[in-house]
Amino acid sequence: MTIRNITNYIEELAPLNYAEDFDNIGLLIGNYNTKVTGILVTLDTLEETIDEAITKNCNLIISFHPIIFSGLKKLNGDSYVERVVLKAIKNDIAIYATHTALDNSKNGVSAKMCEVLGLMNTKILIPKKGIIKKLTTYVPSSNAAALRTALFSVGAGAIGNYDQCSFNIIGEGTFRGNEHSNPVLGERGKLHVEKETKISITFENKNEVAILKTLQENHPYEEVAYEIVTTENVHQNIGMGMIGELPSAMTEEEFLRYLKKTMKTDCVRHSALINKKIKKVAVLGGSGSFAISNAKRAHADAYVSADFKYHEFFKAENSILLADIGHYESEQFTKNLLVDYLTKKFSNFAVILSEKSTNPIYYI
Repeated sequence: MTIRNITNYIEELAPLNYAEDFDNIGLLIGNYNTKVTGILVTLDTLEETIDEAITKNCNLIISFHPIIFSGLKKLNGDSYVERVVLKAIKNDIAIYATHTALDNSKNGVSAKMCEVLGLMNTKILIPKKGIIKKLTTYVPSSNAAALRTALFSVGAGAIGNYDQCSFNIIGEGTFRGNEHSNPVLGERGKLHVEKETKISITFENKNEVAILKTLQENHPYEEVAYEIVTTENVHQNIGMGMIGELPSAMTEEEFLRYLKKTMKTDCVRHSALINKKIKKVAVLGGSGSFAISNAKRAHADAYVSADFKYHEFFKAENSILLADIGHYESEQFTKNLLVDYLTKKFSNFAVILSEKSTNPIYYI
């Protein structure tokens, strides 16, 4: 089993193209062809994490947060990041990070928060843009059905709960090949008119390479005419945060006590109580103050996230309960999510949940 085998499976859950532009994810240290002796799953990668991997004979660390976030200009051990990188390289330990790719996954960080809190009827809070592309191509009408089927087989035409979606217009195509051409239809040097079908079909950008390969292999023409555009459409199943409903409404005090106990946090910072029943709850793992307005627009009764600054609590404006449970606390169950996911696929392989808490914040 190689690192590539493992990461290919992880990327079915959290494709790399789901990540935000600012992020640094994927295989940060190591070689994809390395054979894996064991996997250690952690939220952060620290020196003690490397030590734990060595002790447990794991040469691949799957970390949620990337240890290398911005560019490293030197490696002399002056910072904790440099020391981790040096120790990992010295001990032939690879490090792979998922971060915002898993944040944006429908079954990722926020989904796990919803599961722990028992939320029902969940959906994405901030659907992601720039994920959906559209292919338009022109094919002889007699070949249109076969080409569509081939494109469907590699992920084109899937929209939410529907697949095999396309739009087709029959028209008249013209072309004339020069002296170097080898036309499938018509004759070299002569204008040819052909009954063609214009096929328009959308797809996730992660499938673009496979779709273009399939198009070239299944289109009858020597020169394939096509266009690809990135749409501004949001993808309802990819994006940051989630929103759902509690099985039954709670008072604000009941909800805050439930939140503290269920999310295993020593401190919940919250906005002013407004004597409102809590039923609809939005969540977002990690630093989520940017989504306060999204939670309010979604008519959430409460929004659970982390790293709210002083003035951001004013944004509650007596319409929503804001609850900051701590960065680590909001993401802590992500480790369990990844272990469960990997164990289903690699049941005879050592997938180990790190026993170390990497939370750098303590309460007195």
